[in-house]
Amino acid sequence: MTENELSTIIIGAAIGLHRALGPGLLERVYEEALSLDLKEKDLEVQQQIGIPMRYKSLQFERGFRLDLLVNRKVIIEVKSVEALAPVHYAQLLTYLRLSGKKLGLLINFNGPVLKHNIHRVVNQLQTTLRVLCVKPLCVLCVNPPRPLRETSLRPLRETFRALRLNPAPSINT
Repeated sequence: MTENELSTIIIGAAIGLHRALGPGLLERVYEEALSLDLKEKDLEVQQQIGIPMRYKSLQFERGFRLDLLVNRKVIIEVKSVEALAPVHYAQLLTYLRLSGKKLGLLINFNGPVLKHNIHRVVNQLQTTLRVLCVKPLCVLCVNPPRPLRETSLRPLRETFRALRLNPAPSINT
C-alpha cells in the first residue's frame, strides 16, 4: 500500500474519531484512540517510537519520538492545541528527514472541524498529480527530485492558484 493510499485511510479514521470524541481532549487520548481505529482497519501501528539520532560524535538513543508510525511508511504527529505554529511543521519535517520517511500527517484535533486541521508534510514523495480537493489539506513539498526545475513548476503553481480562486466542481472518475 502506498503512502497516499495509507493517508486516505488515516484521514478518514481521524475524521471519524473527531466526530465521535470532539475537540478539547489531551493529545494522548487522541493518539491512543486513533491507534486503536487504525489497528481495527488492519494497519500496523507503532506508538511513541524512539528514533536514534547522531550528531558528529554524539549518539542519542532516542533523539526524538514519533507519535504514530503506520505501516512503517507514514508518520502521524498528533496535536491538540489552539493553533498550529510553524515549529509543529518543522518538527514533523525533521522527523521525516531523520527517519527517511516520505509522508507525515500533522493532525490538530482541537478544532470544530477536523478537515481544516489536517496537514500533509512531504519529504521527496513521488506522486502522480490527481487533484480532487486541495482546499482543506496543505502540502509542503521539501527537496523535490533533482530534474524538477523552476520552469516546470510554473504551470503547476498556476493550476493550484486557479483552484484556490475558482474551486473545481466535483469530479466523477
